[in-house]
Amino acid sequence: MLSKIYSGGLSGLSGYLVSVQVDESGGLPRSIIVGNVSASVREAVERCNVALRNSDIFLPPKRVTINLQPADIRKDGTYFDLPIVTGMLRILGITESFPLDAYGIVGEVGLDGQIRPVRGILSIVSEFRKQGLTGAIVPAENVREALVVENMDIIGLSTVRELLKLISTSEHFKSFPRPTPEELSVKETAMLDFSDVQGQSVGIRAALIAAAGKHNLLLSGMAGSGKTMIAKRIPGILPPLTRDESIEISKIYSIAGLLPKDSALLYQRPFRSPHHTITTPALTGGVQGGSVVPGELALSSGGVLFLDELPLFSKSAIEALRQPLEERRVIISRMQGTFTYPADCLMVAAMNPCPCGFYPDRDRCHCTPGKIRAYQRGISRPILERIDICVEASPVTFEQAEGRIPGVSSMELRVKVQKAREIQLKRFREIPGIRYNGEMSIREIHSFCSLGPQESDYMKRIYEKRQMSVRVYHKVLKLARTIADLDDSPEIRMMHLAEAVSYRSFEDRLYGSGDMGGRL
Repeated sequence: MLSKIYSGGLSGLSGYLVSVQVDESGGLPRSIIVGNVSASVREAVERCNVALRNSDIFLPPKRVTINLQPADIRKDGTYFDLPIVTGMLRILGITESFPLDAYGIVGEVGLDGQIRPVRGILSIVSEFRKQGLTGAIVPAENVREALVVENMDIIGLSTVRELLKLISTSEHFKSFPRPTPEELSVKETAMLDFSDVQGQSVGIRAALIAAAGKHNLLLSGMAGSGKTMIAKRIPGILPPLTRDESIEISKIYSIAGLLPKDSALLYQRPFRSPHHTITTPALTGGVQGGSVVPGELALSSGGVLFLDELPLFSKSAIEALRQPLEERRVIISRMQGTFTYPADCLMVAAMNPCPCGFYPDRDRCHCTPGKIRAYQRGISRPILERIDICVEASPVTFEQAEGRIPGVSSMELRVKVQKAREIQLKRFREIPGIRYNGEMSIREIHSFCSLGPQESDYMKRIYEKRQMSVRVYHKVLKLARTIADLDDSPEIRMMHLAEAVSYRSFEDRLYGSGDMGGRL
């Protein structure tokens, strides 16, 4: 007797449909599983047999073959335990009188018959709906997350015995309690406010521009000058999450096992701040427990990735940022396959001017010129060229430290950011894949960053004098476009270009004609 159950697995951020086929035949009593499966999936056979026995359900002594289709996709994880158990129950001759073939089933089963939650339910149930299934049977602890997917009949189970009762009679299926979808409007909690930052008008202005156009930002300055304070407050000036954005971010956190148990969705833009000792796989994504999981780049998608003390990160970790910063996605190639995760984040980095953090104050800084140069050049020029804004934070004066002069509030800055982003969304509404100035390709730069004769002549002189690369030149134009949007100016003016060019001076001091070594 052949039984077929629909289930699902994960490939990167997306789910995929799996057909779990369970066949009973004569021969030596044995259960085998095929279909390009990992060790964790092969172990499911024994888990399911013991779970059925401990639930007082006994299989006849026959040969049971389990096939997971399609065979060209590597199956991993414990997602298939519950559909395998369901298939085994069907070969016992249990005749259900409800459309089980219209339901996707996913869940881990313990030896005691308890059904345990799994990661990535949101992505898998979304795929069920996309494939035309009308409902899903999931672990009870995953119900809130599954209910985010609209127009799906969600059934949550806690034990194998509940599963048996569910599929035994149509009456029990109809009367089985269904959870009610919650109101899933995005709710924001209180965040750190820019009014707490004293002084640092240049850093705050840079943060405003970075948030408005989605430009990567590097803050340099003496220790204790407020770089981290600025970075931590940037999520508070970004526009609130839309429901679609919240769902996409929640999918990533569900796959990583970081979605809060008391919440079906994340309501806040992520702010991730990994320590500088982080490994490259942990930053970009890698294998954990045999499964490929998203790294910090993906977990910060839709929000802010803050890299404090950037020069202290390993060279391999810093250089691994090259492609994600350009393409806003990260591609992970492992033995399990090739997986793509979003890396659509605003990267904010901070660094001290020297290892001790007090240069150029020679009363406190005793670093040698060689150490200072080696420290600063821990960031390669190709990485600096992928950072749109580089600013230096000035030391905080005593009057500023007293905090008697109130700073600009995050709400004021958010209003400006939202207004600028609305201009950009309107500008790029007909262009797929581009929403903000920081995402423009060469074609869009030519279309939306045209310069007048005076501005063009100015940029020609700057380009030749500073020996700019084409990438840096395009970064300046995109930055000037955002500054013009903040001024509600349809044209890029000279003052917009001058401000954009000023944010590239740090790179020139490190690698240009004005080498930092000349200041040592």
